[in-house]
Amino acid sequence: MSLAAYCVICCRRIGTSIPPLKSITYWRDISDGSLFLTYEILALKKSLTLDTQVVEREKMKSYIYLQTVSLDKRENYDTFSTVDVEDHECAVWLLLRKSQSGDRAARLQAVQEMSETHHWQDYQYRIIAQACDLRTLIGLARSKESDLRFFLPPPPLPSLKEDSSIEEELRQLLASLPQTELDECIQYFTSLALSESSQSLAAQKGGLWCFGGNGLPYAESFGEVPSATVEMFCLEALVKHSEISTHCDKIEANGGLQLLQRLYQLHKDCPKVQRNIMRIIGNMALNEHLHSTIVRSGWVSILAEAMKSQRIMEASHAARTLANLDRETMQEKYQDGVYVLHPQYRTSQPIKADVLFIHGLMGAAFKTWRQQDTEQVLTEKILEDEGRYTTCWPKTWLARDCPALRIISVEYDTSLSDWRTRCPMERKSIAFRSNELLRKLRAAGVGDRPVIWVSHSMGGLLVKKMLLEASKKPEMSAVINNTRGIIFYSVPHHGSHLAEYSVNIRYLLFPSLEVKELSKDSPALKTLQDDFLEFAKDKNFQVLNFVETLPTYIGSMIKLHVVPVESADLGIGDLIPVDVDHLNICKPKKKDAFLYQRTLQFICETLAKDLEN
Repeated sequence: MSLAAYCVICCRRIGTSIPPLKSITYWRDISDGSLFLTYEILALKKSLTLDTQVVEREKMKSYIYLQTVSLDKRENYDTFSTVDVEDHECAVWLLLRKSQSGDRAARLQAVQEMSETHHWQDYQYRIIAQACDLRTLIGLARSKESDLRFFLPPPPLPSLKEDSSIEEELRQLLASLPQTELDECIQYFTSLALSESSQSLAAQKGGLWCFGGNGLPYAESFGEVPSATVEMFCLEALVKHSEISTHCDKIEANGGLQLLQRLYQLHKDCPKVQRNIMRIIGNMALNEHLHSTIVRSGWVSILAEAMKSQRIMEASHAARTLANLDRETMQEKYQDGVYVLHPQYRTSQPIKADVLFIHGLMGAAFKTWRQQDTEQVLTEKILEDEGRYTTCWPKTWLARDCPALRIISVEYDTSLSDWRTRCPMERKSIAFRSNELLRKLRAAGVGDRPVIWVSHSMGGLLVKKMLLEASKKPEMSAVINNTRGIIFYSVPHHGSHLAEYSVNIRYLLFPSLEVKELSKDSPALKTLQDDFLEFAKDKNFQVLNFVETLPTYIGSMIKLHVVPVESADLGIGDLIPVDVDHLNICKPKKKDAFLYQRTLQFICETLAKDLEN
């Protein structure tokens, strides 16, 4: 009988339980029993011997006790020299020790072996989860085969302040950030989130619909008001703030990582909210001094789970954040709007070239490159249905056919009309956007390998402008020297009818700056075409042009041939007409469709020598 059990029995015998009502027991009545209890306990203690080593070994199967040490200092800290474990557990501890080796190759090998292990017991995964360092944990999260049991659940979140709400906490976080030296758009989103009510915010967001992720507004009425919340405006403001390093420090210091985690868990059924939160965390991960704090707050386990999601956007946002955290295998940094579609995990496959996808007006990094829709029902309800956009052919087909490629897709905000501008003060020209994107792509290592650019609509004009700008900057010379070819999907080299129609259609009364630059009589467009044609001939770029032959439907009454054949003719390279509209020119129906097979052929032929080496 155990000591504890014996004590309980004795206590029950002497009546230490609560007595019945109106029954009074005096100490003198139980004093003899107390003496007897004391004697029995002392006698039992002398006769009882515990094997403490056995107890400690059992403890180690569930918990690992480590001295308190900073995550940043753990890499040189030996926690395994005196551990006494059973023979069958040696492999776990040897891998842990190897993962903290001074030899980088040994560390990488240890992480790979851990990720490929699927026969361990639960407690063995917990050993790794509790004892591994920051580098190992991030490496496991970026390993495709890793078991999610390697990742501890996030620590408990602090309670909300009394009489407070998520919305109010977000407002307070925003108010705590510096409000000086901000660009106009950050000021706009911040002031809107701090001052407006949910109803007024929704009203300001109302009025227009757009469809397909890359196209034209679908406006049936101005009376329909899309749902919008203060939380979304707060998040959009925080996305902008998180692009500034010093503001990231403030977000972290004021509990932003925990608050965003709470919001992320509350909105599991709202991918748009979760994506904005991921953007903020991904931006914060660009600052290496915040890595240990991000890890300790439990974000790595959330990111590791998101990486395995079947939703391409969710997985790609998580992949970007983890890549920015992974300084063991990554030199590149992926800024907001730059997403790696392949490879998203660590890989032993040598990457020999880059293929970059640049969308057009009202486009997106993922939706623009989805498989062609099977029906022409373009409504807001379909736009927000995530199931419609789970296919992204560059990530699935191209990555499988050409595994030695790094495939990057870029996202940036555009608008057809000033009514749809996300930030009223944000009137960005093609020249401004090209410089912004060029800087981000260079930070991601674009130019270090051979490059092929793939563009749709206005995205092709951005590619042309980026290459011309890069040719003028010595630090960007690698981008020019490594550019092998360009694919243009219905790019309006000589202007678009869209700009002409925009002044006559009631819901495009105020065409945006981007649309104005697409007009046929635009001096900037003509100069861009003339300069690039001469430049491309001089550099001997390989070029492939596709062009639509069918009109694009806008709503139920208007159809428009957005880019006519003569406008899509760059002047060099093949020009191939395809019987699709402007939206579907970059969306193959299936893998064996001509659009995809011709694109694949061009990429393989243009990069043939680079892929062989």
